Amino acid sequence: MDIEPLQLFWFALIGVLLAGYGILDGFDLGVGILHLWVRKDEERRVVMSSIAPIWDGNMVWLVVFGGAMFAAFPRAYAAAFSGFYMPFMLVLFALIFRGVSMEFRSKQPMAWWRQAWDGAFCAASTLASFVFGVIVGNTIKGLPLGADGDFVEAIPLTTMFGWYPCLTGLFAVATFAMHGSIYLYLKTEGDLHRRIHGWMWTTFFLFLTLYVGVSLATLLGLSHATEKYQEYPWLLIVVVLNLLAIANIPRAIYMGRPYYAFVSSACTIAAFTFLFGMTLFPNFIVSNIHSSYSLTVAKAASSNTTLGIMALIAVLGMPFVLSYTITVYWVFRGKVRIGQTTY
Repeated sequence: MDIEPLQLFWFALIGVLLAGYGILDGFDLGVGILHLWVRKDEERRVVMSSIAPIWDGNMVWLVVFGGAMFAAFPRAYAAAFSGFYMPFMLVLFALIFRGVSMEFRSKQPMAWWRQAWDGAFCAASTLASFVFGVIVGNTIKGLPLGADGDFVEAIPLTTMFGWYPCLTGLFAVATFAMHGSIYLYLKTEGDLHRRIHGWMWTTFFLFLTLYVGVSLATLLGLSHATEKYQEYPWLLIVVVLNLLAIANIPRAIYMGRPYYAFVSSACTIAAFTFLFGMTLFPNFIVSNIHSSYSLTVAKAASSNTTLGIMALIAVLGMPFVLSYTITVYWVFRGKVRIGQTTY
């Protein structure tokens, strides 16, 4: 079935929204993952305050992604939530708990109170990142979709959290931790700033190790994931650019240019999102029962009338989302300093 231009437009736009979420919420999830690496109460307040004004704005990208998915590709949305009901509930629980932890953490002065919410903040951030990666790993492997585009059976927990999805889950945690450490380096000063310099190296080498592991596991164990590179050889250009972005991260750190390292880290996440989308294309959800059962972009899409109305809304609405994001980051630019109104 041929893909209509509007269907292709929305597939690409959903990819952009997912990449935007990965870049923006990725670093504040990374900040949460690293939160317990800080020992002093005041420094933990600095770490939490570095994302406090912007984390909820970053979540807007996930909300818009979910809304766009629901309206533009309802069959894929329904199938995904049917198959990943428990992981999505875990993500929802973790994301809610992150916000609660940030709001409650400094409401009481008792050490046990703050330490409990510190642990909850770190655990929720790590859990959300890990489950996101598990969902990606399962999607790459393929899901038990039948001829009608619905699940023919529930995914067993041993399969959903098998070795490959767990590997991609750990990779997501490492990626966000690296992204978050670079962001923290940009936002802190003093002794904490100097210690975070070491965190950047630690998280980068952890990321690099897992990147090599995931790449080898995908190449050797999931041959269908590499078929697109034979069909579209130009995708190798994106792979090369991705490798250059990864290589520039330690170079920028070594040269004392953390902003360049952050941009390279953001480009790396964007490239991963693009390659993930192209691995699936022209499918939205791949069936591991039979390739003809896969939910393609054309099968999963709403009518052209619906997609056209949505495209008009997107053209009118996206500038507001971008303007809000740019304004918030501009207003809260610079180093974080603790005051009476900080977290």
